[in-house]
Amino acid sequence: MSLIENINKDNLPKHLAIIMDGNGRWAKQKGFLRAFGHENGTKSVRTAVETCAKLGIEHLTLYAFSTENWNRPKLEVEILMKLLISSLKNELKTLQENNIRLNSIGNLDLLPKSAKKELLEVIRKTKDNTRMVLTLALSYGSREEIINAVKEISHKVKNNIISIDTIDESIINQHLYTQNLPDVDLLIRTSGEHRISNFLLWQIAYAELYFTDVLWPDFKEDDLYEAIISYQKRERRFGKTSEQIK
Repeated sequence: MSLIENINKDNLPKHLAIIMDGNGRWAKQKGFLRAFGHENGTKSVRTAVETCAKLGIEHLTLYAFSTENWNRPKLEVEILMKLLISSLKNELKTLQENNIRLNSIGNLDLLPKSAKKELLEVIRKTKDNTRMVLTLALSYGSREEIINAVKEISHKVKNNIISIDTIDESIINQHLYTQNLPDVDLLIRTSGEHRISNFLLWQIAYAELYFTDVLWPDFKEDDLYEAIISYQKRERRFGKTSEQIK
């Protein structure tokens, strides 16, 4: 029996997020430069996107480039930005054919002009697609996101746009980059690391976490199925007891 046959299509995560880790180590193990790992990682991105669309997952968010990644060697950052541009150009057809809408979160103003222009163009061209929303977290940091939300809310309170007494989870959600996305149900991290790395800290409050030793360029369709099967075996209580859930 194939792994996909073990998946309950009625119990899929509505929002799946992935920390795509291990490109550099994958390349190093093979005696290549880190750039080679990043290039091969794009194949796993396509696999994950197409597999999620095939399963019927509504939202897929990929941690593509963090705010901390700007501190990497200049040459590696330049390669990553060029790879982003080429990937957007190459994958537009796939997004259209699979009815997938592209979205992005993060401080996009820090991206090179050419990369930002290509990103916004693909977002525009796919805006009417309805099968799945693919969100790329680019120049993204969750702490920065939360700080910006606090500043915006404080400004509105100061100018009597909202009352401090009305501030609740929904108000905070409305001021995050992810304001149009549901909370994350399942977070996957590859490469054997067991940390969140400043990714969607607010949005994963009740997410199920799945860690795998598989390096991102080796992450295949069956690896994604295994993560979802693990997710479906868990009891999500959201603070309640098992008896209340049942």
